[in-house]
Amino acid sequence: MAEASASRPASTILLLRDGAAAKEIEVFMMVRHHQIEFNSGALVFPGGSVDAGDQEIVKRSDLYSGGEGLSESDRGFRIAAIRETFEESGILLARSKDSGTPVDAKRAGEIADAHRVALNEHKVSFLSILADNGLQLALDTLLPYAHWITPEGMPKRFDTWFFLAAAPPDQLGAHDGRESTDSIWVSPREAVEGGESGRFKLPFPTTRNLIRLAKQSSVSAALEHARGMSVVTVMPVMTRTETGRQLRISREAGYDGEVFEVGAVG
Repeated sequence: MAEASASRPASTILLLRDGAAAKEIEVFMMVRHHQIEFNSGALVFPGGSVDAGDQEIVKRSDLYSGGEGLSESDRGFRIAAIRETFEESGILLARSKDSGTPVDAKRAGEIADAHRVALNEHKVSFLSILADNGLQLALDTLLPYAHWITPEGMPKRFDTWFFLAAAPPDQLGAHDGRESTDSIWVSPREAVEGGESGRFKLPFPTTRNLIRLAKQSSVSAALEHARGMSVVTVMPVMTRTETGRQLRISREAGYDGEVFEVGAVG
């Protein structure tokens, strides 16, 4: 019997802003490049694996704030989430080390223009960008929202934390053209409807979190809901049926169900 593959730590952020429509929020999402092995062509939240560079930043408490009371592992997940979001969208959740004020859109844009391409090409480290620009990552702007682990038996497995964060004012974000080929601000309702109509390709965990997020009428309401939540780890159990695949998750995770049909096998 083949040994189960280990799951890689990963993080993703649901960046939120209040929508133009009344009582509707918007979330920043990107279309993954079709040539990427994992979730190619899917509409996803920015994020990715925790890497060795993130662990180096964990050891440098001068490079982040709001990490009090968090374990090293928890800080690593948050640091990776902010780094990946900056790499993929240019949005930067950070503060000035000197003043403690949040990085504004103009400064974030300057830092992205100067360093984002080199960071994506692994020619510069995120640690050096933070240190050279007098920045501290704002770990306390991220609120835990969900924790999903890829089912056993899958070739690539991730242990992923989903975080909620209010998008910094006027930081609109833009896809990198490498890992992602498009980016949009979209209401959770519209994204889910797009998944149902075939307009978007949505991974199962993305869909479940969008449906849950669609119940919130504003960014402040969504953040307040997240603060009061108890996050239950989800590792779906997949079974094959005559009509396709079925996923079973814990009802306690709060996704309005336990058994979900997820389409034809193939």
